[in-house]
Amino acid sequence: MMRARARINRKKALAVAIILLLLAIITILLLINRSSDQQAARPEVPEASIEPEAPPIITEEFTIPAGKTITELLAPAGFSASRVIEIREATMKVYDLARIPAGQKIRLLRQGESYTAFQLDLDPERYLEVDLTQSPPSASIKSHPVTRQLVLVEGIIKDSLIAAVNQAGEQDLLALMMAEIFGWVIDFYVDLRQDDSFRLLVEKKYINGQFSGYGPILAARFVNKNQVFEAYRYTFPDSGKADYFEAGGGSLRKEFLKSPLRYARITSRFSSSRLHPIRKIYRPHYGIDYAAPIGTPVQATADGVVTFAGWNGAAGRMVRIRHKNAYETMYLHLKSLAAGIKTGARVEGGQVIGYVGSSGESTGPHLDYRLLYHGKYVNPLSWKFQPAEPLPPRYQPDFEQKVRVLQMLLLFPATYF
Repeated sequence: MMRARARINRKKALAVAIILLLLAIITILLLINRSSDQQAARPEVPEASIEPEAPPIITEEFTIPAGKTITELLAPAGFSASRVIEIREATMKVYDLARIPAGQKIRLLRQGESYTAFQLDLDPERYLEVDLTQSPPSASIKSHPVTRQLVLVEGIIKDSLIAAVNQAGEQDLLALMMAEIFGWVIDFYVDLRQDDSFRLLVEKKYINGQFSGYGPILAARFVNKNQVFEAYRYTFPDSGKADYFEAGGGSLRKEFLKSPLRYARITSRFSSSRLHPIRKIYRPHYGIDYAAPIGTPVQATADGVVTFAGWNGAAGRMVRIRHKNAYETMYLHLKSLAAGIKTGARVEGGQVIGYVGSSGESTGPHLDYRLLYHGKYVNPLSWKFQPAEPLPPRYQPDFEQKVRVLQMLLLFPATYF
């Protein structure tokens, strides 16, 4: 009886062991099949190919010396004469490389052993770029990214306008810009007084964080001999032209500019009897002598027509202009005439007509400026000129709105991009 039970128990244990073994085998097979399915479903990923890293772009920059041709400048970099001719011909429609500006910079961009681009600065903001990777090369004019900042500049006159502007941390050009705006109402060689003051809003331009130049003066206030002069720039929406007006819309312009030079020094005034510096006799001097360096630009003081341009004996090289309302002006002792200035040419007030010299009977570089009214000489410094036409009424609402903004900005500096 006991033996029979023992055999039965062994059989049960064997059956359980067999069942457990079968379950283990089935589980292993299921796991294998599942792993195979996952491997089949997973997309094959190709081995990453390792590409060689492109060589960096290297910029070679140099300044153009005077008298060098583009062929001479590119030859040291390995450009053959035929290659330079190809570049010139491809660039001709955009820019003529026969007239490269001395003092500007050239940049050659090289990648590995090959040059990929050629760049030539044309001015502080624009440059010519020639793509050398194409055949034939392609050329285009591009602009450096310019950051614009509107700044408030103010100063007090102690010595000169330029000195006051320099004291405010700005360049001479800003003084000349301001003198041009107020040149119709202030003679900066005669009227300026110590403790006169100015305050202006001007746009300054930066390229790569470096100052590159001034934009337009948007608003300015000048106190001269306790009299306040204001100027607000207005761009006409239909023509895009701009001019300066008083806050009420009156024009700052008069019939004539107060001076034919932006900045100079008066050495001789209008007189009925003056000792002639060369002839040593007393005779009338019907002009104003402005001392200035040779080559200083001379501007027409009003719109008009040139009636004489050339050599005129003791007056040297001279320009005579007829204006409306029976006025004439004369500009004596010039070094040379500006391009296009000849008898019959029409000129605008402020246009450069020639350059200061010492031609004719002259003891040194200066401009002898004369004004005639109905054929008689009058004193340019004391003559009262009529104002120009005010802002047309149709622009007045828009102008007044802009003036209100500019008047607020004159009180506080502002920055924009």
